[in-house]
Amino acid sequence: MVISDPIGDLLTRIRNAQMANHDSLEMPSSKIKLEILRILQAEGFITKYEVIEDTPQNRIKVTLKYATGVGQKRYPVIQGLKRVSKPGLRVYAPADEIPSVKRGLGVAILTTSRGIVTGKQAKKLGVGGEVLAFIY
Repeated sequence: MVISDPIGDLLTRIRNAQMANHDSLEMPSSKIKLEILRILQAEGFITKYEVIEDTPQNRIKVTLKYATGVGQKRYPVIQGLKRVSKPGLRVYAPADEIPSVKRGLGVAILTTSRGIVTGKQAKKLGVGGEVLAFIY
């Protein structure tokens, strides 16, 4: 199956799995998805991810993270996923105008000349780039 927007597909699959209260999900693998998942794991939004070796195409298994509330009810750690730059409308930000998400509680994911990084890392490196998504 050909996917025209792999980043949007990744975010939608995570959103749908959390709404259905699943512990994990699988999807086709790509380099950009692995980099975004690396950031999500480093920032504490997901528990882990692993590449499953298959013959036609590798797959990624993502283990979602939940917090327990009153009465042992589970709440997803990721409250919102928003795709910013889309295939039809690219959104770029210079280094001094990188947006903050939820007043610093969320993460902006950017693709820069130094690779895929968070908004904080891009500010520290002094580089701008394409704003891929907001996670909070």
